[in-house]
Amino acid sequence: MLRYALTRFGSLAISLLIASLVIFLVVEVAPGDPASYMLGLNAQPDTLASLRAELGLDVPKIQRYLNWVGGMASGDFGTSYTYRTPVAQMIADRLWVSLPLALYALGLSVLLAFPAGLFAAARRGHTGDVAVMSATQLGIALPNFWFAMLLVLLFAIKLRWFSAGGFPGWSNPALAMKSLTLPAIALALPQAAILTRVLRSALLDTLAEDYIRSARAKGLSRRQALWRHALRNALIPVLTIIGLQFSFLLAGAIIIEQVFFLPGLGRLIFQSIGQRDLIVVESVVMLLVFAVILVNFIVDLAYAAVDPRLRAR
Repeated sequence: MLRYALTRFGSLAISLLIASLVIFLVVEVAPGDPASYMLGLNAQPDTLASLRAELGLDVPKIQRYLNWVGGMASGDFGTSYTYRTPVAQMIADRLWVSLPLALYALGLSVLLAFPAGLFAAARRGHTGDVAVMSATQLGIALPNFWFAMLLVLLFAIKLRWFSAGGFPGWSNPALAMKSLTLPAIALALPQAAILTRVLRSALLDTLAEDYIRSARAKGLSRRQALWRHALRNALIPVLTIIGLQFSFLLAGAIIIEQVFFLPGLGRLIFQSIGQRDLIVVESVVMLLVFAVILVNFIVDLAYAAVDPRLRAR
C-alpha cells in the first residue's frame, strides 16, 4: 500500500508541475498587456515601463514562472495587479462561496441519484426503469446554464420564492443557503443523472454475480438481495464517481456563478480575464487544478484500500 501511495504521489507531483507550466504559458501567450490595460491607450512609455517594473512584468518569463511557482509552494500567490491586494486573500474570500456551493450540489446529487438508481435496478426492464433512464438521459443532455435560467424564470421571477442572484454573506446562514439553492440544483441535475446511471449499472452487474444467485436460491427476494448484498459491493465505482464529481463541481461552476452573480472563484476568473489580471487567473486556475488532482489522488487511495488488487500494479 505504501509503495502504491508513493507512486500515486509522484504522479500527482508531475501532474501539478505540467499543469503549472501549461497554465502559465497559455495565460502569458494571450494577447494584451496588464500595464497597458490599466493605464489606457494613451499612456506615456516611461509611465508604462515604470508600472511594468512595479508589477514585475519586466523580468524574463522563465523568471516570472519560477517566482510564481516558488511563491505558491510557500503559500504566497502574489498580489493582484488590479486590486493591489494579496491573491491568497481574494481566493479565501471567494472560496467560502464556491466550496459550500459544490458541497451543496454534491449532496443534492447523491440524494437524487441513490433512490433513482436503486429504483431503476430493482425494476429492470419495467416501466419505472425506462422512465428513470429516460429522465437521466434528459438530465445529461440538458445544459446546466440553460436549466439555471429556467429555474430563475420560474422560482425567482414568477413564484418569487428565491432571489434571482447575488449572495448575502454568511452572517445569516439560512439566507445564504437559500441563495445557493437554485445554483446547487442547476449543478446537481446532470451529476445526479450520471450517478444514477452508474449506480444502476453497478447494481445490475453485481446482481449477476454467483453469490447473489446463491442468496436468491436460499430464499431471498430480488429486493432483499439488492439491499443486503448487491448495494454494498456496487458502491466502489459509485464512490469513485462521487469523488470525481466533487472536483468537477468545484472547478466547473464558473458559468453557473455568472448566471447567479455569485462572488465565487468562477466569477473571479471571469473578472480577472477581462481586466488582464494575469496573476489572479493563473493562481485561481492552478488552485482548481490542484483540487481536482488532489481529489483524484484521494479517490485512488480509497479505491486501493478496498480493492487489494490495485496495490500490486
